[in-house]
Amino acid sequence: MDENTQPVQNGQEAPAEGEGEKKKKSLGRELMEWVEAIVIAVLAALLIRSFVFTVVRVDGSSMNNTLANNDRLIVWRLGYEPERGDIVIFAPESKNVDTNVLDRIYWVKRVIATGGQHVDIDYSENAVYVDGERLDEPYIAEPMDPPQSPNTITSIDLGEDELFLMGDNRNNSQDSRYIGAVKKEDVVGRAVLRFWPFGSFGGVK
Repeated sequence: MDENTQPVQNGQEAPAEGEGEKKKKSLGRELMEWVEAIVIAVLAALLIRSFVFTVVRVDGSSMNNTLANNDRLIVWRLGYEPERGDIVIFAPESKNVDTNVLDRIYWVKRVIATGGQHVDIDYSENAVYVDGERLDEPYIAEPMDPPQSPNTITSIDLGEDELFLMGDNRNNSQDSRYIGAVKKEDVVGRAVLRFWPFGSFGGVK
């Protein structure tokens, strides 16, 4: 045995001087690379969720029978422009909303009319008219009951940046009939997919 070589238990030669230090540096570098990769992945996920799509949970029954309480939805955000019939997520202006519903930071409703259009609601006919055209609404849960408040909006002209939104469960929905038109800038995006519960997995319309 060479006098400069120290024996080790597994019968291999001991590492040369400085080799252990190199391994420590290599391990440290690898650890930093993992940390950087994780940070980049988290930031990418946050950016995608902020600008491309997000995930929400339905709270309440205002969209029955189309959506149910606790449904989980994927909401598309990137480049979205609201169109009639879309189901959208939006943030209502708190000054127009009863305090007992402020727990719902974001609401889900259906777009009935868009900027520049005129809306009329005829409760006696259970009908909604947009620019004089009666809407075909097979999605509503049941016929509308007469409004209980004299302040209920039954006719409105929308500004160019405004939307008229209503729930599919017309008799249990706090919507544009009560809070007024919603600004397009307050819309988060369009609900495109329900992924929970699994039995109801599919597109939203």
